[in-house]
Amino acid sequence: MKLKFLPIISCICFAFLAGCDTSSTDSDPTPEAPVAVDQKASAIEAEEFPTYSAEVFFKNTSYSMANWKGNAFASDGKTILLSSDESGVFNVYAMPVDGSQPVALTDSTADATFGVSYFPNDGRLLFSRDNGGNELSHVFVREADGSTKDLTPGENVKASFMGWSESEKTFWLLSNERDSKAFDVYAYSAEDYSREPIFENPGYQVSDISPNGRWVALVKPRTSADSDIYLIDLKSADKKPVLITEHEGNISYGVYGFTKDNAKLAYSTDEFGEFVQAWTYDLSSGDKSLLQKADWDVSFVTFSPSGRYQMVGINDDALTKVTMYDTKTGEKKSLASLPTGNPSQFRFNKEESQLALRLLSDRSPSDIYVLGMESQKHTRLTTSLNPEINEANLVDSSIVRYPSFDGLEIPSVFYKPKAASATNKVPALVFVHGGPGGQSRRGYSALIQHLVNHGYAVLAANNRGSSGYGKTFFHMDDKRHGEVDLQDIVYARKYLETLDWVDGDKIGVMGGSYGGYMVAAALAFEPDVFDVGVNIFGVTNWERTLTSIPPWWEAFKEALYDEMGDPATDLERLRRISPLFHAKNITKPLLVVQGANDPRVLQVESDELVVAVRANNVPVDYVLFPDEGHGFLKKENRIIASEAYLKFLDQYLKGDVKP
Repeated sequence: MKLKFLPIISCICFAFLAGCDTSSTDSDPTPEAPVAVDQKASAIEAEEFPTYSAEVFFKNTSYSMANWKGNAFASDGKTILLSSDESGVFNVYAMPVDGSQPVALTDSTADATFGVSYFPNDGRLLFSRDNGGNELSHVFVREADGSTKDLTPGENVKASFMGWSESEKTFWLLSNERDSKAFDVYAYSAEDYSREPIFENPGYQVSDISPNGRWVALVKPRTSADSDIYLIDLKSADKKPVLITEHEGNISYGVYGFTKDNAKLAYSTDEFGEFVQAWTYDLSSGDKSLLQKADWDVSFVTFSPSGRYQMVGINDDALTKVTMYDTKTGEKKSLASLPTGNPSQFRFNKEESQLALRLLSDRSPSDIYVLGMESQKHTRLTTSLNPEINEANLVDSSIVRYPSFDGLEIPSVFYKPKAASATNKVPALVFVHGGPGGQSRRGYSALIQHLVNHGYAVLAANNRGSSGYGKTFFHMDDKRHGEVDLQDIVYARKYLETLDWVDGDKIGVMGGSYGGYMVAAALAFEPDVFDVGVNIFGVTNWERTLTSIPPWWEAFKEALYDEMGDPATDLERLRRISPLFHAKNITKPLLVVQGANDPRVLQVESDELVVAVRANNVPVDYVLFPDEGHGFLKKENRIIASEAYLKFLDQYLKGDVKP
């Protein structure tokens, strides 16, 4: 479940992160040997568009780079710190910039492990790891000799990295060891790992620390539409948070980060229109200045180590568009030499002569590239797509908009199987993203491409309440969840039924987290609309979910309650929109998939729904992973889940498999 009120748009929809019916309803077939013609067409389609198993799709290798506040390049500039699931479980690797083979730096076989930062001047590094997906991540150091040490021990501790000081002698970590509901800031010595607390947090979100260690930026959400930024001067006697976004009405503010010269804070705001703009706050004068605006949300602003280069990302209709500026000259720097794709994770080396980044497209997972800043020549370091897959056999997405019950246009990302046609109609799925307030975006999804490859059209609907389409659209579902947003999903089916290449009698609904809730809600509250449902760790009882949120969400608990409802005062409505209490209405086949260690949507949410629907004598399949949390990180489990999706859909939607 993604929190709706966070004002800065990130790449959302975890990668599930985040299908072919050959029957025809034509009433006037060609009279000359229609069966022979259909068989010939099917043979051609099978030859031109081969199908791949889930195992083949998930033999892809996923890559991500070090934390954006850390050092992705080693001190000698020869390697980049990567996290990869090449072994089946995410581990940390050193990737040579010359493109030679990566070297494994951790060897976990059970828990996903992610690289955080190289040390600035030697071969040590920081990495993070939780336990079976429970989200209680600790921060570890790996010494030059390969030995490791937990820097944030404790049974119920959650910790994260906040960056390096400009002196490179100190790094900062957040930890909730003092109070499970609040993250304090600790300064660690890079030499011996001794530490001291520098900010005891009374209940804010800690967003950034200035490079000189003087300023701390905090965000305080009040409602899903209203939040503030506070600054703390750690050199002041009282270290009191000072409000810098005093305003009236509902305005959402968020933090991008401090500039490298310690002079300004770059922040986001929707004060001046529908979309999020980037502004700066001068730490000396208090003056505010516009930095960047567009007809879409400014999703991120980042800087190179010296601040010379500024990267600005725009969330343009579910696709990231990035512009680089030379802050010395004000000129734009070209990224034209890079292949076409959706870029992310921009990481400079210390000299700013090289830029590493991830690049993905609809038909290829993210790969790592290194770009020479002067030469503008790039080197591709990874090839993540399984070589058993011919990229030409995958599909590109398209952006479509369909009218909902009140005429509101619902933007969606659409995937059409290659073999689909008016004479070869295919079943379809309405895919609902997580949230509340997430967004389905363009880009590679092994889960979706696997289903499309097996003949299922997938319409990833961005129902009202989704981010990326303006603040009015974003708040249209506030305290109307399971009602107006559900009707957007119902009308997605109506749209699919208008397409001559979709089998209008075979349309299901699928989603994870909040999207899983929407699946259960659709089957319970609109039981005649969809033919099947696939619920991936979806909320079924809002009363329980909202009273059992992880303690580390305390800083935005009030805003979450404003968005969804407070169980203490809004219990009747929460029960009314909770599918569990209306499970007797569910009559269509259901697949439920859940991680046992999920701290956001507890396993009991799925357990009870399965029991209740089975009591209706309705087919229910249940897949439970004992070693996963909210999202499946182990490659083997992702394969099992995708095989379960396809088997269930083939049996109950396509009708190809006998029960």
